[in-house]
Amino acid sequence: MSGQPAVCSQRELSSLFLFEKLAPEQLDRLCHEGRVEWYDTGPVYSEGEQATCFYVLLEGTVVMSRRVGADDIEVTRTSSPGVYAGAFQSYLGDRVPQVYNSSLRVTEPSRFFVLGADCFAEIMREWFPMAVHLLEGLFFGNRSTQRAVGQRERLLALGSLSAGLTHELNNPAAAAVRATSALRERVAGMRHKLGAIAAGPYQRGSLETLIEVQERTADLVAKAATLSPLEATDREDALADWLEDHGIEGGWQLAPTFVQAGLDTDWLDRVAADVDEGTLEGAVRWLNYTVETELLMNEIEDSATRISHLVNAAKQYSQLDRAPYQVADVHELLDSTLLMLSGKIGPRIEVVKEYDRTLPRIPAYPSELNQVWTNLIDNAVAAMNDGRPAPESGAESDSESDGTLTVRTARDGDRLLVEFGDTGPGVPEEIRDRIFDPFFTTKPVGEGTGLGLDISWRIVVNKHHGDLEVRSVPGDTRFRVRLPLTAPEPENQPEPPDLSAE
Repeated sequence: MSGQPAVCSQRELSSLFLFEKLAPEQLDRLCHEGRVEWYDTGPVYSEGEQATCFYVLLEGTVVMSRRVGADDIEVTRTSSPGVYAGAFQSYLGDRVPQVYNSSLRVTEPSRFFVLGADCFAEIMREWFPMAVHLLEGLFFGNRSTQRAVGQRERLLALGSLSAGLTHELNNPAAAAVRATSALRERVAGMRHKLGAIAAGPYQRGSLETLIEVQERTADLVAKAATLSPLEATDREDALADWLEDHGIEGGWQLAPTFVQAGLDTDWLDRVAADVDEGTLEGAVRWLNYTVETELLMNEIEDSATRISHLVNAAKQYSQLDRAPYQVADVHELLDSTLLMLSGKIGPRIEVVKEYDRTLPRIPAYPSELNQVWTNLIDNAVAAMNDGRPAPESGAESDSESDGTLTVRTARDGDRLLVEFGDTGPGVPEEIRDRIFDPFFTTKPVGEGTGLGLDISWRIVVNKHHGDLEVRSVPGDTRFRVRLPLTAPEPENQPEPPDLSAE
């Protein structure tokens, strides 16, 4: 019975809401150029096929579905006469791909009025020229707006990340510059002191002993333990007293440096035992230069390491030197995103990581997952800051904490769960079903595009065959991302598409 023609009735067409305002000659043309067909239970057309026909249900039951990842998701099920599907955008012509954007099947023998796509487009342009212009403007205008706003969304995110990264890089870079300048002064002082020692009353054996003590001291500096403020103060007092008792002036100035290097009075006793009493002060001051240079070199090394970590995090976040699709460690992606956003998160928000490090690496598009993490973290921070900008790192805050951001990973059946929890006011129940809609935002005008969660949903669901949901009560909001632990690598995978322009 599938595709079997039947008689077209003008009276029946005029009873449908779609055609009820048409003139008799228009109904006559529809019946002349279209046809009525019966379809048995099963598919009518499939998503992605060339859109050749416009279908109007006359009787029966239809089910419309969309492909999401590897699954077919039912969108509509209805038995209402007059519902339509198929090539209803054919009037747009070649400016858009003319394919079916969904799949249609019938659950019982059903009868359709069927009109060819070319004929439907011609009738629309001839009978409803103004409506066609309005629909074209709506379709292409909305797409252009979505593309422009999506680009703006990415530029805003990039600007925020760049500002945060610049701020984070500035601290260790400035520390390295200060330490290098101070090191130059200490090395110059050491050369000075070396000349004084060479001209002083030092014997060859004493100089050799002093060099040996210097080497031992440098080794001790590298192994210095961190002291509490109270322990450091007590040790400084003890060292200052020892220096004063041995006739070394300004001991209170030398003591903090020795304490920072992990040295104590026992070390000074060993130094005093190795050199003559008359040369003790010169030896101590020489060793002070040694300690200071070692500490400054440690500071430069720490600053350079910090800069290197930030650069590596930026490379990990952007995935510039890596394939779009790869097997990735989700924890590395999360850490790089948190580091890139640390300036935006600010000191008032506590970040708690609850990682399950036993989870395997998963096949994914890492750069796009980083975009998801960025959007979800940004929303959580905005909720907890209640619209206030995050303060600069190191700035005093007017409260101990604005909230806690918890990032958790776990296994959830055959999927990997990434959960972002915040202690903000929560997502009101009345808008919870709309937060993933394009252009929907609760932020003030100009501060949000409403595409962040929409893009995140499509990256997780469409690109990774996962799911994204929110659970929220005041003080406990959780966005949960589930990703398959395994997935076949796509063949001949092109560069990731511009999701914001779809």
